[in-house]
Amino acid sequence: MIELVRELSHWMVGFADSEWAMAVLAVTAFTESIFFPLPPDPLLIGMSFVHPRLALLFAAITTVASVAGAVAGRWLGMRYGRPILDRFVSADKVDRVEGLFNRYGVWAILIAAITPIPYKVFALSAGVLNMPLTPFVIASIIGRGARMFLIGALIFLFGEAIQDFLEHSFELVMIAAGIGTVLCVTLFMLFVRTRRAKSVAEVE
Repeated sequence: MIELVRELSHWMVGFADSEWAMAVLAVTAFTESIFFPLPPDPLLIGMSFVHPRLALLFAAITTVASVAGAVAGRWLGMRYGRPILDRFVSADKVDRVEGLFNRYGVWAILIAAITPIPYKVFALSAGVLNMPLTPFVIASIIGRGARMFLIGALIFLFGEAIQDFLEHSFELVMIAAGIGTVLCVTLFMLFVRTRRAKSVAEVE
C-alpha cells in the first residue's frame, strides 16, 4: 500500500509542468479533503519549483480548493453520519479526532496541520459532530492557508536553494507552521477577550 501511494505521488508530481497542472492541483486538494489518500503538497512543491514566481498563486489555489473540499466533506459527514467515516477512515483515527473536537471544538482543525491524521478525517468528523459552518470555514482557511502559504512563500523567496531542505525536513517545517499558527490564533483570541473585558469594565 505504501509503495502504491509513493508511486501515485510521483505520478501526480509529473503534472507539475503540464498545461493541466493547476487543474490537477485544485482537484487533488479538493478530493484530499474528502477521500483521496494523497495530500496536494508534493504537487504544490513541484509546481512551485518549476514556476517560483507563481508559488503564492499555487498556494492560494490549493487553500481554496482544500477548504471547498472540506466543506463538502463536512456536508457528507452531516448527511451520512458515522458510517461514512468508518468507510474511509480507521477507527483509531476517528476516535482521536473526535477527542480533539470534544476538547477544542472546531478549532481542532488547526491541529490537523501538526498531526499525521489526514485532513479528511477532520472534515468528515466536523459534519458527523455537527460543528458550526462559519467557524469551521474560518479555522480551515487559517489552518490550510498557513500550511500551503508557508510552502509557497519559502519557494517564492528562496527558489531552488531551499529544495533540499524541504525534501529532508518537510515534516519539521509543517509542525513548526502548525505550532506557530495555533500560538498566533491563541494569542489573538486572548487579546480579543482582554479587550472585550476591558470595554465591559469601562462601561460598568
